[in-house]
Amino acid sequence: MRRADNGALLDRAQDAAAEVGLKAFVPVEGGRPFLDYSLAALADAGLTDVCLVIGPEHGVVREYYARRPASRPPRLHFAIQVHPLGTADAVLAATPFTGDDPFLVLNADNYYPAAVLAELRHRHAPALPAFDRTELVDGGNVPAGRVARFALLEVAPDGRLLRIWEKPDEAEAARLGDAPVSMNVWLFTPRLVQACREVPPSPRGEFELPLAVQLAVDQGVRVDAWRVRAPVLDLTERRDIVDIQRHLARLGARW
Repeated sequence: MRRADNGALLDRAQDAAAEVGLKAFVPVEGGRPFLDYSLAALADAGLTDVCLVIGPEHGVVREYYARRPASRPPRLHFAIQVHPLGTADAVLAATPFTGDDPFLVLNADNYYPAAVLAELRHRHAPALPAFDRTELVDGGNVPAGRVARFALLEVAPDGRLLRIWEKPDEAEAARLGDAPVSMNVWLFTPRLVQACREVPPSPRGEFELPLAVQLAVDQGVRVDAWRVRAPVLDLTERRDIVDIQRHLARLGARW
């Protein structure tokens, strides 16, 4: 997001948020931050409390929501991830909030449909939606080239997750055929939190959620996956912002 892109026509506020890498706080439709739309979807899905994991340098997020209290749930809580050590480490930062209950984990720079979040919330934990690749391209804003880089999910006929293929080679991708993809939204349990503590760092030196989930699966934990045909809005590059605004214009933040 910090990388300059001459093809992305952004206003000053959008450019400033992109410059510091605070993707979820990029102003979109109506000047509201992208995160407001994600919170509205969580509200529509019936979530009552949300914990935002932020870095110590992201006080602007806490200040914004202190000045703008919500008119409805979810109530906001905050956790600080002291060092950017990956998504599994971010989950560990939120453990005082999550306690022993099942909870949803999702990326702040993706917009997930409320219907998908609601179904995930009511699934037997742990679980994740397995997204259809074609629908991500046709219904959302994700270009086909980017979808091809997403993790593929190998799922047993009974819906049990077998393996998360982060970067399958051509032969493995061909074997998996039309396998669905993970969009990094999960229904977690304390057992998966334990896997976040046990997972070794990735080659990038980060503690990553897909690797933690795979570790739990390898240790015998059943993680359910179900096929979903629904779009996701993915805020990865600066040029995504304009297209995302078009999709969000018909929704309204409602939070």
